[in-house]
Amino acid sequence: MFRSQGMTTKNRYRWFVLAVFFAFMLLHQADKLLIGPLTTPIMEYFGINEAQMGVVFSGALLVGGIFYPLWGYLYDRYARSKLLALASFIWGATTWLSALARTFPTFVITRASTGIDDASYPGLYSLISDYFPPKMRGKVYGILQITAPLGYITGTVLALTLVGRLHWQGVFYLTGALGILLSVVIFLGVKEVPRGGAEPEFEGLEQISTYRFDWKTALGLFKKRSLLFLFTQGFFGVFPWQVITFWFFRYLETERGFSQNEVLITMVAAVLFLAAGYPIGGVLGDFLFKRTPRGRLIVSAFGVITGALLLWVTINVPLEQKTLFTAMLCLTAIFIPFASPNVLSTVYDVTLPEVRSTANSVQNMIEQGGSAVAPAIAGLIAVNGSLREAILIICIGAWLLCFFFFLFAIYFLPKDIHALRSELKERAEQERARQTSQPVTL
Repeated sequence: MFRSQGMTTKNRYRWFVLAVFFAFMLLHQADKLLIGPLTTPIMEYFGINEAQMGVVFSGALLVGGIFYPLWGYLYDRYARSKLLALASFIWGATTWLSALARTFPTFVITRASTGIDDASYPGLYSLISDYFPPKMRGKVYGILQITAPLGYITGTVLALTLVGRLHWQGVFYLTGALGILLSVVIFLGVKEVPRGGAEPEFEGLEQISTYRFDWKTALGLFKKRSLLFLFTQGFFGVFPWQVITFWFFRYLETERGFSQNEVLITMVAAVLFLAAGYPIGGVLGDFLFKRTPRGRLIVSAFGVITGALLLWVTINVPLEQKTLFTAMLCLTAIFIPFASPNVLSTVYDVTLPEVRSTANSVQNMIEQGGSAVAPAIAGLIAVNGSLREAILIICIGAWLLCFFFFLFAIYFLPKDIHALRSELKERAEQERARQTSQPVTL
């Protein structure tokens, strides 16, 4: 059994699993976000405008939103490690299909199919939650979520260095191959562990009863008021990310007059600061969580309101002051990911282990379902106005709404955390009583 292994071996192996998942997410994010720096050559290849390209962006997001509930259900029913290997294989296969497209309608369809594996992360986070205890999860999730900005850098470097040699299709062939390779690594190297195995209430138990998805427990998620407000803020919270991810590269090129080298330098610098924001936010959340159950969401609310203010200042920097713009963009980038690891940790702070993938999937479905239209809306605003207007309207408006929903979630959170810990404690006492009553076999 997993719990009978020596603590040293257990600790070493969980960091190995974290490293494998870090590599998976980094390369997957690079593949997913390649579409941003490759936007211009793809638009030129198919002869399309911003509004049509926005449909390409939104297609994959909509498919991902549709598949979140299915992935969540499967993860809570079956072995998460094997399903993650399958997701990695699907990533590689669908990326290859999009590279094979030779007409715009075909590209829309094949690119949309890449959203299937984009919905696979809830199982990864759920499995990691059974390797690391609650007090460490903000930091661990922050480390994993660094992969989004680092993936963007990796994708940007791949796009700018290889597109001239391999064309944009060749870059997709390369990242698709990496997905298939990682599927083998995950299938052979990552073990499944008992759901809830890292909860402090179960510490010292040799075995843990298997708890799996059931509809009553899943439907109970919608009775937790803090969770409902987190779901609601999630609907708006990803709007800014989608707009920045898919349109900021082109905004720098076309509206701020940055050269290709200036775009690369600016985006790499900003993304490195963005990457630092994830673990900083996670560590701050863990620190305050040890002092108050509201700690993680306090950090989240602070991050979104500060990010909104700084982005407004940054976008309004005069066009000729490129250095000041870059410096302000980097400062803004530190704060905007503060909420990400803390919201995910909070979702797991109020949900039972056997429905955590489902809870995260519902959250992501709501986020992606709402934000899937953001790139298309931004494209329409840009056609009729400018990308500057699109970025300001969508990002600042969404973050202000998130701030207010965080305040409501902060108010209701302690009661929901107490309810979860009480139920886990009751389960642990029942498990100890069962194991104590079993006869010893000589």
